[in-house]
Amino acid sequence: MAVVLESLATLSVLVFVVTSMLAMGLSLTLDQILDPLKDVAVVAKALAANFVFVPVLGYALVAVVPMTEGQAIGLLLLATAAGAPFLPKLVEVAKGNVAFGVGVMVLLMVTTVAYVPLVLPLLLPGVQVNPFDIANSLILLMLLPLALGLVVNARYADLAASVQPIMAQTSTTALVFLVVLMLVLNVQNLLAVLGTGVLVALLAFVAGAFAIGYLLGGDATDRKSVLGLGTAQRNISAALVVGAQNFQDPDVLTVLLVGALVMLAALMVASGELGKRTPRERGQSAQTTESVDD
Repeated sequence: MAVVLESLATLSVLVFVVTSMLAMGLSLTLDQILDPLKDVAVVAKALAANFVFVPVLGYALVAVVPMTEGQAIGLLLLATAAGAPFLPKLVEVAKGNVAFGVGVMVLLMVTTVAYVPLVLPLLLPGVQVNPFDIANSLILLMLLPLALGLVVNARYADLAASVQPIMAQTSTTALVFLVVLMLVLNVQNLLAVLGTGVLVALLAFVAGAFAIGYLLGGDATDRKSVLGLGTAQRNISAALVVGAQNFQDPDVLTVLLVGALVMLAALMVASGELGKRTPRERGQSAQTTESVDD
């Protein structure tokens, strides 16, 4: 039974990632994705948040919170890997700038492929990371479907408009299945870390990473929410590739799996709250503009 559930979970991940990337590509243009990234200051803040401040946060938590060596390694893997496929969906729920979210996701994914092999051996001596192993899954499952969607939208707008809702609904359904399956499959792992420092560390890590991104997001609410969510949602796929290839300690993968569950649950709640605030803030902004005009 467990093998069947694990297979369904893997299938759910594949379906979610591919269909969500297709849905994003079918609804956006390349210019919409790249235009926000032409702002050098925004790019610099996104890179600093994800590849300077979050690794420092992870390293500080490992130094302060009691945990096993394997658990500490798992947390550091999360701290160094950014650019998650869940970001556009989180941004969509938060009613943020989805095009900016996709642009940030691509920026962080590409940087992760070059960053992790260089930095992780410094944090964890003896670790060997093949950048091609990380790049393969990201390119095949994320960048290619996104590029296909962009091409179809550019050349066959009517087809894109008809297919996009189907892809979006499929990705949402796959995400629901994935959340349920992750809860069922990771109950024992979750129970194993209850009452230990590692669960506290993971919660503090997600909250701290979100705060870092949100504070560096500037004045625009939709940009703050994108950077907050994008910084807190780490690239579990890249972390799992490195963890599975380099470590035999089961605590490493346990932290990665529990961390994935904690991030998904916490950030879906955060996205929902941001989505509730966004229309209200836009309404207040419109009222302010009207009063100034008067």
